[in-house]
Amino acid sequence: MVKLSVNINKIATLRNARGGNVPDVVRSAVLIQQFGADGITVHPRPDERHIRRSDLAPLRQAVHSEFNIEGYPSREFIDMVIAVKPDQVTLVPDPPGVLTSNAGWDCIRHAAFLNEVLAEFSKHQIRTSVFLNPDPEQVRAASDTGTDRIELYTEAYASAFATGDHSSVKPYVKAAEAAALCGLGVNAGHDLDRQNLRFFCQEVPGVLEVSIGHALISDALWLGMENTINLYKRELRDI
Repeated sequence: MVKLSVNINKIATLRNARGGNVPDVVRSAVLIQQFGADGITVHPRPDERHIRRSDLAPLRQAVHSEFNIEGYPSREFIDMVIAVKPDQVTLVPDPPGVLTSNAGWDCIRHAAFLNEVLAEFSKHQIRTSVFLNPDPEQVRAASDTGTDRIELYTEAYASAFATGDHSSVKPYVKAAEAAALCGLGVNAGHDLDRQNLRFFCQEVPGVLEVSIGHALISDALWLGMENTINLYKRELRDI
């Protein structure tokens, strides 16, 4: 079954809005795993507007499933990830201050940079993933950088799917097929929700993991966290 990694950034955003430690992101991670999630994702940003650097060490201790840290590979980020040693690091090309991830890497243009960074993470036995638009040429270029996986940026699919355009999944199918030929694992994330998730994973071959934060945390406000995770897991069952 496709694994569900829950991005807890929005829980940290709520905590930071008031100060203090309510809701507690570490306890949230523990409960989310108990409720059935297969992993926890965080994306610490330089301004610490949600996940803070100080959250990472206690989260590493609390996450017994899969711990995935996303971010732009600045020197500070690289050193932070190596110190925490998550199960997976996902590299995104976000400039400082961007609201949310909004594009994949150009692995042709940034090949030398990515190759160097990915090699450093691999040396420390941290699985690597590169955030990509659904472009087979970029998938092949990503393979040349030495990454273990790619994460397909799914906003374009989600936006089109909401209008009834199910053909928007086709580029992702081609990208996943290219990844399989290159021996790359496939993750996916951004704007996936209970409405579009099952169709995506049924159509796109070989998806190993989806990372979902905003939609899942929003659903949990109305449905409860345990129920919400079960509903998302149900969408991924028997694919």
